[in-house]
Amino acid sequence: MTQTRSNFDVVISGASYAGLALALALARTFDGEMSVAVIDRYPVTADKIPQSPRAFAISAGSQRMLQTLGVWPAIAADAQPVVAIDITDSSLDAGIRPVVLSYDNHVDASEPATHIVPANCVLSALATAVERQKGVAIIAPDEVQSFEAGPAHATVGLTSGRKLTAALAVAADGRNSTLRDLGGIKSVSRSYGQTGIVTVVTHDKPHDGKAVQHFLPAGPFAILPLVGNRSCITWSEDEDEARRIMALTDDAFLDEVDQRFGGKLGTLSLEGRRQSWPLELHLARSYTAPRLAVISDAAHTVHPIAGQGLNLGLRDTAALTEAIAEAARLGLDAGGSAVLERYQSWRRFDATVSAAAFDGLNRLFSNDNTILRAARDVGLGLVDRSPALKDMFVREAAGLAGELPRLFKGEPV
Repeated sequence: MTQTRSNFDVVISGASYAGLALALALARTFDGEMSVAVIDRYPVTADKIPQSPRAFAISAGSQRMLQTLGVWPAIAADAQPVVAIDITDSSLDAGIRPVVLSYDNHVDASEPATHIVPANCVLSALATAVERQKGVAIIAPDEVQSFEAGPAHATVGLTSGRKLTAALAVAADGRNSTLRDLGGIKSVSRSYGQTGIVTVVTHDKPHDGKAVQHFLPAGPFAILPLVGNRSCITWSEDEDEARRIMALTDDAFLDEVDQRFGGKLGTLSLEGRRQSWPLELHLARSYTAPRLAVISDAAHTVHPIAGQGLNLGLRDTAALTEAIAEAARLGLDAGGSAVLERYQSWRRFDATVSAAAFDGLNRLFSNDNTILRAARDVGLGLVDRSPALKDMFVREAAGLAGELPRLFKGEPV
């Protein structure tokens, strides 16, 4: 689509995972007949994506969506199915970490509830698909500077001086969203006093597709299996301790990883760099304003304890796509109140409940209280002996609970 065009059906601020997925979903749902613009401060091309050690737990619902959008084939070779999950709960210096909960991680006999996929692989596949998609204009590098909602359209002003009009503007520009703030949507936030640390390690022994979650006093330490004898390590640590750990040499940093790892996969070595970021809770007070919708981290930034941040964002994308499609097929305004009310009612309660649940889990497990540990281990033991509860947790992790958007069912909109 021409880069000089100024009027669109939908303008998206942020070439994030969810922002690119929304552009792709809208363009493919309407076979390129819906005009979409994606604005980002950085160039949006697969070859310019910065390398990152992060990986995502892609739920079965998200995988179905990516498959329906034609993106999954570019991801599949780097996607490691998680066949089982072990959970431990012990102190940092414990010589042995007994498994208190273990379960099979399949929705049915053939479909894993989750795949672990490197973040770069997901973003590269989405960027490549959007670059080739009819009906999508990439405006980058540029940034949103102003926003005005009128009765018939929204006007989005950019730092370059360009002004874009659209029936609907969508904020997909992260937890510090400029477009959300310009639209008058307030948010609440709270620091967890924790830092997320991520790196990739190689190990001598195969992981056999098993993920491990060690609940340690400072926060959860997750071992997420990647393709090959490799794992992504994601853990939450006290801020001061995280600063100390991140300042260590590679060898000393690896010693810290090894102390938490559990030793079951043999000798470890670092693959690439490490990365850290502050852990905070952000929730938008509303997911909509006149001519504006917010999705993904602009709407909700959650604790990574359950690895559901990306899946929540993709679910927002699927729900908003369906709300727009339903309205458009009835001849209604793509950015009108019917679309916005449908999207808000569909996603805000679900995402807020999820954020509260992850917050509660972090509070419950990120401490070293002996009595509390004993109580939660009893609870985990009861779950371990209940197939019905295990099945419920697997379906939640798979993104297949509640009112599913059609894309999460693997159906075109």
